[in-house]
Amino acid sequence: MKRSFYEKTKSFFINMGKHYKLLRVLAIIGLAFSMLFHRIYLYFKTGTKRFASTAFILLCFMVGNSFAYPVFQEENGFISGEEKEAEVVAVADSQIALADEQQVEYENIKVLDDEDVVDGYSDSQFHDMENVDKYFLDEILEENADTNFQPLKDSEQAEMESIPEMAMAQKPQFDAGDWKLVLINKQHPIPEDYSFSLGMIKTIKGDMECDERIIDDLLLMMQAASEDGVTLAICSPYRDLSYQEYLFNRKVRAYMKKGMSYMEAYSISSQAVTVPGASEHQIGLAIDIISDTYLTLDEGFAETSAGIWLSQHCAEYGFILRYPKGKEAITSIEFEPWHFRYVGRDAAEVIMKEGLCLEEFWDKYL
Repeated sequence: MKRSFYEKTKSFFINMGKHYKLLRVLAIIGLAFSMLFHRIYLYFKTGTKRFASTAFILLCFMVGNSFAYPVFQEENGFISGEEKEAEVVAVADSQIALADEQQVEYENIKVLDDEDVVDGYSDSQFHDMENVDKYFLDEILEENADTNFQPLKDSEQAEMESIPEMAMAQKPQFDAGDWKLVLINKQHPIPEDYSFSLGMIKTIKGDMECDERIIDDLLLMMQAASEDGVTLAICSPYRDLSYQEYLFNRKVRAYMKKGMSYMEAYSISSQAVTVPGASEHQIGLAIDIISDTYLTLDEGFAETSAGIWLSQHCAEYGFILRYPKGKEAITSIEFEPWHFRYVGRDAAEVIMKEGLCLEEFWDKYL
C-alpha cells in the first residue's frame, strides 16, 4: 500500500530518533510539527462547507455595511464628488443639501440671530421678519371696543380673598398639576394628553391666538404699559407644530451652509429655537413681545424702555421672563428678553422676585 506524505514524514523522524541519539531532540521537534500541520490540514479538508458558509456570511456583512465607512465618502472613493454634493438629508417636510465637510471651530460659533438666516425665504409668516404681523394694543382695542378685560385670578389668590387678612401672610402653595405651571423644555416635551383651548383676539390685521385663559391678563399688561408710556406689541403668540418645525429647520439649514454637520447644526440651533414638540408656543402660554420703537428679537430689547418695563412689571400680570440671562446652562436656551411665559400671578411673583427660571422654581417648590 502506498504511504501518504504524512506517514513518510512521521516514519522519517521516528527512525532519526532511534538511530541518532544526538539528533533525537530535532527528531521530536520535527515529529511534533508534522503532526500539527497534519491536524490543521485535516481540519480544513473536512470543514470545507463550514468555512465556505462563514466566508459567504462575512462577505455579505462587509458589502452591506461598507457604504457607512468614511473612506467611501471621499471624492476619490466609491462616491464621486458630484454625488456627494447632490446628497441630501430629509428633515421634516424639506430636504437639506449636505455641505462639504470643513474643519469647524464649533466652540467659537456664534448663535445666529434670527435676522441672519432669513435670506432666501419668502414666507411672510416668519415671526422675526420685518413684514410679519405685529399686534399693537391700539389695533386690538379698536376691534374689541366693547370688551371689558378682567384679570384671571389664581385659585390660591381667590381663596385668600375669602379668608382673614392674617392668613394672607401665608406663602401660596403650588400644584405640579396646575396648567399654568406645566414645564415644557427639551427634557420635558409637551405631554401627549395635554389639552387646552385656543382663544382668539380680534385685531385689525386678523385674529391672534393663544391659550384663552391668559388673554385678559395679557391685554391688561399691555394696557398698563401703555398708561406708563410704553407701547407693547405681540409678534409671536401660538404656533402649531408644523410652524415650529419650519422655524427650527430653517436655522439648521443656515448653520449647515456654514460648513457644519447636521448634528452640529441641530445642537447649536436648539439654543436659539426650541426643538419642535418642546416649545411653549405650541401650548399657547408663551408670547414674544416687542415695542413700537424696537422691532427686533435680540438681546438689545432688554435695554429698551419696553424691555425694562416688562422685566419690572410682568409678574403683576402672571408672566415671567422665561429665559433669563445667566440661566442658559439650566434652560439650554440663550437669553431672550422678549420671550414671556404665563405662569399665574402667585408663581410669577416668586420667580421674578427670587431671580429663578421655571426649571429652578420646579426644583424648589414642586
